[in-house]
Amino acid sequence: MGTKDTRPDRSVAELVTQLGRYAYGDTPAVGLTPAQWTALRYFSRANRFSRTVSAFAEFHATTRGTASGTVKSLVQGGYLKRTPSSSDGRSARLDMTSKSRAILPDDPFQRLMSASDTLSTTARRAVSRGLDRMLGELAQDLGKPRFGVCTDCRHLCGDGLCLQGRPPYECGLLNEPLAERDIEQLCVNFESS
Repeated sequence: MGTKDTRPDRSVAELVTQLGRYAYGDTPAVGLTPAQWTALRYFSRANRFSRTVSAFAEFHATTRGTASGTVKSLVQGGYLKRTPSSSDGRSARLDMTSKSRAILPDDPFQRLMSASDTLSTTARRAVSRGLDRMLGELAQDLGKPRFGVCTDCRHLCGDGLCLQGRPPYECGLLNEPLAERDIEQLCVNFESS
């Protein structure tokens, strides 16, 4: 009589790890490291409240010092521009430059996106839901914040209509106006609706 295998199934975790390795390959594209590409990808998608070293550190699941070093190299290379905060002299917002926007199509991440395009729409949705659930569980276990977009956030207020001089949307947490382009960007203050 055989014994039942009670070990956890490692296949999904191993496949996710292997996909990440293949996506970056052996040679960094355009001379950037995988961490630098992750930073550029993050800052290209982050909203104005989330384009800071601290928010990137949270997103990248690394220390502030490591994130700061990555960001510093991108600022020095002309890929990011640092703008001091007008409300807080200690913090700064980081914005993409034309140089970084020009190389985004060369991002090795594009390989992974192309591979995901080989799945049917139904399969892509199922994989996305499953990975999102895994990420949520892992973030909760590690006490890490979840990043997301306004359209899925409980703080989003408004219906997209501009009435009585009000913006089409607003962040209910920060009481800040949001434009249409803002609501699809990553936010460090995200809370699932």
